[in-house]
Amino acid sequence: MKFRLSAVLATAAIAATSLTGLAPASADALDVSPPGANDWSCKPSAEHPYPVVLVPGTFESMLKNWSTLSPVLKEQGYCVFALNYGTTNGIDATGPVADSAGELATFVNEVLKATGTRKVDVVGHSQGGMMPRYYLGFLGGAKKVNHLVGIAPSNHGTEGVSTPAPDDLPVGTDDSGVLCQACADQEAGSPFLAELNSIGDTVTGPAYTVITTKYDEVVTPYQSQFLSGPAKHVTNILLQDKCPLNLIEHDQAPIDPAVHQLVSHALSKPGPANPSYQPRCL
Repeated sequence: MKFRLSAVLATAAIAATSLTGLAPASADALDVSPPGANDWSCKPSAEHPYPVVLVPGTFESMLKNWSTLSPVLKEQGYCVFALNYGTTNGIDATGPVADSAGELATFVNEVLKATGTRKVDVVGHSQGGMMPRYYLGFLGGAKKVNHLVGIAPSNHGTEGVSTPAPDDLPVGTDDSGVLCQACADQEAGSPFLAELNSIGDTVTGPAYTVITTKYDEVVTPYQSQFLSGPAKHVTNILLQDKCPLNLIEHDQAPIDPAVHQLVSHALSKPGPANPSYQPRCL
């Protein structure tokens, strides 16, 4: 059987489900917000002037991906919002990444209108940490986003994947043989990633912070997640440089307390995260 991104992500999604006790995302399920998110009456404070938009990863719903980070940020005083996107074949975040970026653009506009603000901060996991870059670079999002924080983002794709043979298709594949266009888009060297990175890793305006783990088994090598750019605009953080004994993998990253601290620190800065910031290691 050929090794492929869809299979790896599916395995990771199953593992994450076992950790959280939540069912996999499905179009048949209601769009249930994570605790603390999508209070459309929330108005940002002077201390936290930018609403935070949480963007889940491939195969993930906002509830499953952000059940722990969302209430942490809400408790800290942020206006928190989250969305589901890219639903195909009944599975969240599997549609073409460029189309999903359009859904994010619409959602951000709704958040800006409801909160009366001009910019948001975006925190995304996996595809959700990479997909907003298409919004920033190609859909006018750069002027509407203050900071993009990516947790294990697939910025340059993942290596070692291939398209499955016709007799090797996963359960749920549609008649065209495509289960997950987002998975194909996230393969290293894909046409989508070539377009995304053709304008460079960053665009003028937003700050960028990337948080990754060397034990990531989905987006590999983990160094491919990092972004190139000047220190005043980009900070890349390897979790094990901060907490050497931390063994979290790809799908565990959004629920890790040290990652929560790194995200909170990044959001508190006028630019990218301070690379010298040290979270408490459990």
